[in-house]
Amino acid sequence: MKQNTISTKIKFIGILFIILMASIIATTMYLNEKNKKDALIINIAGKQRMLTQNISKNIFYIYHNKNSSYWELDTSTIEFIYNLNSLKDGNSLIGISKAPTDEIEKQLSKVEILWNNFHKNIVDFKEIIQNNDKDNNLALKNIVDSIHDTNTILLSQVDSLVSMYTTYSEQKSDFIRYIQYLFALFIVILMFYSFSQLKAMEENVKKFFDESKKIMEENSNELLTPIKIEAEKEIVEATDTINCFIDKINAAMIYSSNAIEQSNNASIKLEEITEEFDKIIDELTNSADISKQLNKSEDIVIQSQENLMNSTKKLQELKNELDKLMNSCKTK
Repeated sequence: MKQNTISTKIKFIGILFIILMASIIATTMYLNEKNKKDALIINIAGKQRMLTQNISKNIFYIYHNKNSSYWELDTSTIEFIYNLNSLKDGNSLIGISKAPTDEIEKQLSKVEILWNNFHKNIVDFKEIIQNNDKDNNLALKNIVDSIHDTNTILLSQVDSLVSMYTTYSEQKSDFIRYIQYLFALFIVILMFYSFSQLKAMEENVKKFFDESKKIMEENSNELLTPIKIEAEKEIVEATDTINCFIDKINAAMIYSSNAIEQSNNASIKLEEITEEFDKIIDELTNSADISKQLNKSEDIVIQSQENLMNSTKKLQELKNELDKLMNSCKTK
Protein backbone atom coordinates (compact mmCIF):
# COMPACT_ATOMS: atom_id res chain seq x y z
CA MET A 1 0.00 0.00 0.00
CA LYS A 2 1.42 3.35 -1.01
CA GLN A 3 1.84 5.80 1.86
CA ASN A 4 1.05 9.46 1.43
CA THR A 5 3.68 11.86 2.65
CA ILE A 6 2.91 14.48 5.27
CA SER A 7 3.87 17.24 2.84
CA THR A 8 1.52 15.80 0.20
CA LYS A 9 -1.40 15.80 2.62
CA ILE A 10 -0.69 19.37 3.71
CA LYS A 11 -0.36 20.55 0.10
CA PHE A 12 -3.57 18.76 -0.88
CA ILE A 13 -5.53 20.37 1.96
CA GLY A 14 -4.00 23.78 1.21
CA ILE A 15 -4.85 23.57 -2.50
CA LEU A 16 -8.44 22.60 -1.70
CA PHE A 17 -8.75 25.55 0.68
CA ILE A 18 -7.39 27.92 -1.97
CA ILE A 19 -9.72 26.56 -4.66
CA LEU A 20 -12.80 26.78 -2.44
CA MET A 21 -11.98 30.27 -1.18
CA ALA A 22 -11.26 31.45 -4.72
CA SER A 23 -14.56 29.93 -5.86
CA ILE A 24 -16.49 31.73 -3.13
CA ILE A 25 -14.78 35.03 -3.94
CA ALA A 26 -15.38 34.56 -7.68
CA THR A 27 -19.06 33.69 -7.24
CA THR A 28 -19.53 36.63 -4.88
CA MET A 29 -17.96 39.02 -7.38
CA TYR A 30 -20.04 37.52 -10.17
CA LEU A 31 -23.20 37.80 -8.08
CA ASN A 32 -22.53 41.46 -7.31
CA GLU A 33 -21.84 42.24 -10.95
CA LYS A 34 -24.91 40.32 -12.08
CA ASN A 35 -27.09 42.11 -9.54
CA LYS A 36 -25.90 45.44 -10.92
CA LYS A 37 -26.78 44.42 -14.48
CA ASP A 38 -30.10 42.90 -13.43
CA ALA A 39 -30.94 46.04 -11.49
CA LEU A 40 -30.16 48.10 -14.60
CA ILE A 41 -32.34 45.87 -16.80
CA ILE A 42 -35.23 45.90 -14.33
CA ASN A 43 -34.88 49.66 -14.03
CA ILE A 44 -35.04 50.03 -17.83
CA ALA A 45 -38.04 47.71 -18.06
CA GLY A 46 -39.74 49.57 -15.24
CA LYS A 47 -39.00 52.88 -16.91
CA GLN A 48 -40.97 51.72 -19.95
CA ARG A 49 -44.11 51.89 -17.82
CA MET A 50 -43.38 55.47 -16.92
CA LEU A 51 -42.66 56.35 -20.56
CA THR A 52 -45.98 54.93 -21.79
CA GLN A 53 -47.76 56.93 -19.11
CA ASN A 54 -45.81 60.04 -20.03
CA ILE A 55 -46.55 59.59 -23.75
CA SER A 56 -50.27 59.15 -23.07
CA LYS A 57 -50.30 62.19 -20.80
CA ASN A 58 -48.62 64.33 -23.49
CA ILE A 59 -51.04 63.05 -26.13
CA PHE A 60 -54.03 64.12 -24.07
CA TYR A 61 -52.41 67.43 -23.16
CA ILE A 62 -51.57 68.25 -26.78
CA TYR A 63 -55.05 67.13 -27.85
CA HIS A 64 -56.54 69.82 -25.64
CA ASN A 65 -53.69 72.31 -26.19
CA LYS A 66 -52.77 72.02 -29.83
CA ASN A 67 -50.07 74.67 -29.67
CA SER A 68 -48.08 72.80 -27.00
CA SER A 69 -44.54 71.55 -27.59
CA TYR A 70 -43.88 68.04 -28.88
CA TRP A 71 -40.45 67.85 -27.28
CA GLU A 72 -41.41 65.77 -24.24
CA LEU A 73 -43.58 63.49 -26.38
CA ASP A 74 -40.80 62.93 -28.90
CA THR A 75 -38.18 62.41 -26.21
CA SER A 76 -40.26 59.80 -24.40
CA THR A 77 -41.05 58.05 -27.68
CA ILE A 78 -37.39 57.87 -28.73
CA GLU A 79 -36.32 56.65 -25.31
CA PHE A 80 -39.02 53.95 -25.27
CA ILE A 81 -37.88 52.65 -28.67
CA TYR A 82 -34.22 52.71 -27.61
CA ASN A 83 -34.94 50.84 -24.38
CA LEU A 84 -37.14 48.27 -26.12
CA ASN A 85 -34.43 47.49 -28.67
CA SER A 86 -31.82 47.28 -25.90
CA LEU A 87 -33.90 44.78 -23.95
CA LYS A 88 -34.66 42.71 -27.01
CA ASP A 89 -31.28 42.66 -28.79
CA GLY A 90 -28.89 43.70 -26.02
CA ASN A 91 -26.77 46.82 -25.75
CA SER A 92 -23.01 46.64 -25.32
CA LEU A 93 -22.79 50.35 -24.54
CA ILE A 94 -24.68 50.00 -21.28
CA GLY A 95 -23.57 46.39 -20.70
CA ILE A 96 -26.79 44.42 -20.97
CA SER A 97 -27.49 41.24 -22.91
CA LYS A 98 -30.45 40.32 -25.04
CA ALA A 99 -33.47 38.53 -23.64
CA PRO A 100 -32.08 35.76 -21.37
CA THR A 101 -35.03 33.34 -21.69
CA ASP A 102 -37.55 32.36 -24.34
CA GLU A 103 -40.37 33.45 -22.08
CA ILE A 104 -38.97 36.96 -21.74
CA GLU A 105 -38.23 37.08 -25.45
CA LYS A 106 -41.85 36.21 -26.26
CA GLN A 107 -43.07 38.84 -23.82
CA LEU A 108 -40.83 41.43 -25.47
CA SER A 109 -42.35 40.47 -28.81
CA LYS A 110 -45.83 41.08 -27.41
CA VAL A 111 -44.76 44.46 -26.08
CA GLU A 112 -43.17 45.30 -29.42
CA ILE A 113 -46.37 44.44 -31.34
CA LEU A 114 -48.46 46.56 -28.99
CA TRP A 115 -45.90 49.35 -29.20
CA ASN A 116 -45.93 49.34 -33.01
CA ASN A 117 -49.69 49.92 -32.97
CA PHE A 118 -49.30 52.47 -30.20
CA HIS A 119 -46.51 54.26 -32.06
CA LYS A 120 -48.55 54.34 -35.30
CA ASN A 121 -51.32 56.13 -33.44
CA ILE A 122 -48.77 58.63 -32.11
CA VAL A 123 -47.49 59.35 -35.62
CA ASP A 124 -51.02 59.73 -36.98
CA PHE A 125 -51.96 61.96 -34.06
CA LYS A 126 -49.01 64.27 -34.66
CA GLU A 127 -49.71 64.40 -38.39
CA ILE A 128 -53.35 65.43 -37.92
CA ILE A 129 -52.47 67.99 -35.25
CA GLN A 130 -49.69 69.51 -37.35
CA ASN A 131 -51.96 69.70 -40.44
CA ASN A 132 -54.59 71.42 -38.31
CA ASP A 133 -57.30 69.77 -40.35
CA LYS A 134 -60.62 70.37 -38.60
CA ASP A 135 -62.35 67.84 -40.84
CA ASN A 136 -60.35 65.10 -39.13
CA ASN A 137 -61.48 65.89 -35.60
CA LEU A 138 -63.42 62.65 -35.45
CA ALA A 139 -60.42 60.68 -36.64
CA LEU A 140 -58.27 62.51 -34.11
CA LYS A 141 -60.69 61.63 -31.32
CA ASN A 142 -60.67 58.00 -32.39
CA ILE A 143 -56.86 57.99 -32.33
CA VAL A 144 -56.82 59.47 -28.84
CA ASP A 145 -59.33 56.87 -27.66
CA SER A 146 -57.25 54.12 -29.26
CA ILE A 147 -54.11 55.44 -27.54
CA HIS A 148 -55.96 55.39 -24.24
CA ASP A 149 -57.12 51.81 -24.73
CA THR A 150 -53.79 50.59 -26.09
CA ASN A 151 -51.89 52.30 -23.29
CA THR A 152 -53.72 50.24 -20.68
CA ILE A 153 -52.91 46.98 -22.45
CA LEU A 154 -49.33 48.05 -23.15
CA LEU A 155 -48.85 49.06 -19.53
CA SER A 156 -50.12 45.66 -18.37
CA GLN A 157 -47.76 43.80 -20.68
CA VAL A 158 -44.82 45.95 -19.59
CA ASP A 159 -45.70 45.14 -15.97
CA SER A 160 -45.59 41.44 -16.85
CA LEU A 161 -42.21 41.98 -18.50
CA VAL A 162 -40.84 43.65 -15.37
CA SER A 163 -42.14 40.77 -13.24
CA MET A 164 -40.45 38.24 -15.52
CA TYR A 165 -37.12 40.04 -15.32
CA THR A 166 -37.44 40.30 -11.55
CA THR A 167 -38.28 36.61 -11.17
CA TYR A 168 -35.42 35.60 -13.46
CA SER A 169 -32.98 37.75 -11.50
CA GLU A 170 -34.12 36.34 -8.17
CA GLN A 171 -33.91 32.74 -9.38
CA LYS A 172 -30.43 33.28 -10.76
CA SER A 173 -29.32 34.99 -7.56
CA ASP A 174 -30.76 32.15 -5.48
CA PHE A 175 -28.92 29.59 -7.62
CA ILE A 176 -25.61 31.39 -7.15
CA ARG A 177 -26.26 31.68 -3.41
CA TYR A 178 -26.89 27.94 -3.25
CA ILE A 179 -23.52 27.43 -4.93
CA GLN A 180 -21.92 29.70 -2.34
CA TYR A 181 -23.58 27.73 0.45
CA LEU A 182 -22.30 24.53 -1.15
CA PHE A 183 -18.76 25.90 -1.26
CA ALA A 184 -19.09 26.99 2.36
CA LEU A 185 -20.25 23.48 3.27
CA PHE A 186 -17.23 22.04 1.45
CA ILE A 187 -14.96 24.33 3.47
CA VAL A 188 -16.54 23.12 6.73
CA ILE A 189 -16.11 19.51 5.61
CA LEU A 190 -12.53 20.25 4.60
CA MET A 191 -11.87 21.76 8.03
CA PHE A 192 -13.07 18.58 9.73
CA TYR A 193 -11.05 16.50 7.26
CA SER A 194 -7.95 18.59 7.93
CA PHE A 195 -8.42 18.22 11.67
CA SER A 196 -8.76 14.44 11.34
CA GLN A 197 -5.66 14.20 9.16
CA LEU A 198 -3.60 16.34 11.52
CA LYS A 199 -4.86 14.27 14.44
CA ALA A 200 -3.88 11.06 12.63
CA MET A 201 -0.40 12.43 11.87
CA GLU A 202 0.00 13.47 15.51
CA GLU A 203 -1.00 9.99 16.69
CA ASN A 204 1.42 8.34 14.23
CA VAL A 205 4.29 10.50 15.46
CA LYS A 206 3.38 9.72 19.07
CA LYS A 207 3.23 6.01 18.25
CA PHE A 208 6.66 6.25 16.63
CA PHE A 209 8.18 7.84 19.75
CA ASP A 210 6.45 5.33 22.03
CA GLU A 211 7.85 2.41 20.03
CA SER A 212 11.31 4.00 20.13
CA LYS A 213 11.11 4.32 23.93
CA LYS A 214 10.12 0.66 24.22
CA ILE A 215 13.32 -0.31 22.42
CA MET A 216 15.43 1.67 24.89
CA GLU A 217 13.61 0.06 27.82
CA GLU A 218 14.13 -3.53 26.61
CA ASN A 219 16.49 -5.95 28.41
CA SER A 220 20.03 -5.45 27.10
CA ASN A 221 20.66 -9.21 27.15
CA GLU A 222 17.82 -9.89 24.73
CA LEU A 223 17.52 -9.14 21.04
CA LEU A 224 15.88 -5.85 20.13
CA THR A 225 12.38 -5.93 18.63
CA PRO A 226 12.02 -4.01 15.33
CA ILE A 227 9.42 -1.23 15.14
CA LYS A 228 6.24 -2.04 13.23
CA ILE A 229 4.07 0.96 12.38
CA GLU A 230 1.80 2.06 9.55
CA ALA A 231 2.01 5.80 9.04
CA GLU A 232 3.03 8.51 6.59
CA LYS A 233 5.98 7.95 4.30
CA GLU A 234 8.39 10.12 6.31
CA ILE A 235 7.65 8.23 9.53
CA VAL A 236 7.92 4.87 7.75
CA GLU A 237 11.31 5.85 6.33
CA ALA A 238 12.55 6.87 9.79
CA THR A 239 11.22 3.56 11.16
CA ASP A 240 13.04 1.60 8.44
CA THR A 241 16.28 3.40 9.27
CA ILE A 242 15.99 2.53 12.97
CA ASN A 243 15.02 -1.07 12.13
CA CYS A 244 18.12 -1.38 9.94
CA PHE A 245 20.26 -0.24 12.88
CA ILE A 246 18.41 -2.68 15.16
CA ASP A 247 19.07 -5.55 12.75
CA LYS A 248 22.79 -4.77 12.75
CA ILE A 249 22.91 -4.67 16.56
CA ASN A 250 20.99 -7.95 16.80
CA ALA A 251 23.34 -9.57 14.29
CA ALA A 252 26.39 -8.40 16.26
CA MET A 253 24.88 -9.65 19.52
CA ILE A 254 24.10 -13.06 17.99
CA TYR A 255 27.57 -13.30 16.50
CA SER A 256 29.32 -12.36 19.76
CA SER A 257 27.15 -14.75 21.80
CA ASN A 258 27.89 -17.63 19.43
CA ALA A 259 31.59 -16.84 19.44
CA ILE A 260 31.70 -16.72 23.24
CA GLU A 261 29.85 -20.01 23.45
CA GLN A 262 32.20 -21.68 20.97
CA SER A 263 35.21 -20.28 22.79
CA ASN A 264 33.95 -21.62 26.11
CA ASN A 265 33.34 -25.03 24.54
CA ALA A 266 36.86 -25.02 23.13
CA SER A 267 38.32 -24.11 26.52
CA ILE A 268 36.44 -26.94 28.18
CA LYS A 269 37.66 -29.35 25.52
CA LEU A 270 41.25 -28.22 25.98
CA GLU A 271 40.99 -28.69 29.72
CA GLU A 272 39.84 -32.24 29.12
CA ILE A 273 42.76 -32.84 26.75
CA THR A 274 45.16 -31.36 29.30
CA GLU A 275 43.92 -33.70 31.97
CA GLU A 276 44.39 -36.65 29.63
CA PHE A 277 47.93 -35.49 28.88
CA ASP A 278 48.66 -35.25 32.59
CA LYS A 279 47.56 -38.84 33.02
CA ILE A 280 49.72 -39.96 30.12
CA ILE A 281 52.72 -38.06 31.51
CA ASP A 282 52.33 -39.79 34.84
CA GLU A 283 52.31 -43.16 33.12
CA LEU A 284 55.34 -42.39 30.95
CA THR A 285 57.70 -40.85 33.50
CA ASN A 286 60.35 -43.55 32.79
CA SER A 287 60.91 -42.37 29.23
CA ALA A 288 62.88 -39.14 29.12
CA ASP A 289 62.48 -38.55 25.37
CA ILE A 290 58.83 -39.21 25.44
CA SER A 291 58.51 -36.98 28.47
CA LYS A 292 60.35 -34.22 26.67
CA GLN A 293 58.06 -34.46 23.62
CA LEU A 294 55.02 -34.56 25.77
CA ASN A 295 56.18 -31.50 27.66
CA LYS A 296 56.49 -29.69 24.36
CA SER A 297 53.01 -30.82 23.36
CA GLU A 298 51.72 -29.72 26.70
CA ASP A 299 53.30 -26.31 26.21
CA ILE A 300 51.63 -26.04 22.82
CA VAL A 301 48.27 -26.99 24.28
CA ILE A 302 48.69 -24.54 27.13
CA GLN A 303 49.62 -21.80 24.67
CA SER A 304 46.58 -22.61 22.56
CA GLN A 305 44.43 -22.53 25.63
CA GLU A 306 45.81 -19.14 26.58
CA ASN A 307 45.10 -17.85 23.06
CA LEU A 308 41.56 -19.13 23.28
CA MET A 309 41.17 -17.52 26.68
CA ASN A 310 42.37 -14.21 25.23
CA SER A 311 39.91 -14.55 22.34
CA THR A 312 37.16 -15.30 24.81
CA LYS A 313 38.12 -12.25 26.83
CA LYS A 314 38.07 -10.01 23.76
CA LEU A 315 34.70 -11.35 22.66
CA GLN A 316 33.40 -10.79 26.17
CA GLU A 317 34.66 -7.21 25.99
CA LEU A 318 32.84 -6.81 22.65
CA LYS A 319 29.63 -8.02 24.25
CA ASN A 320 30.16 -5.65 27.17
CA GLU A 321 30.59 -2.74 24.75
CA LEU A 322 27.33 -3.66 23.03
CA ASP A 323 25.64 -3.80 26.43
CA LYS A 324 27.04 -0.37 27.26
CA LEU A 325 25.68 0.94 23.95
CA MET A 326 22.23 -0.36 24.83
CA ASN A 327 22.41 1.07 28.35
CA SER A 328 23.51 4.46 27.03
CA CYS A 329 20.46 4.51 24.72
CA LYS A 330 18.23 3.88 27.73
CA THR A 331 19.68 6.75 29.74
CA LYS A 332 19.14 9.31 26.93
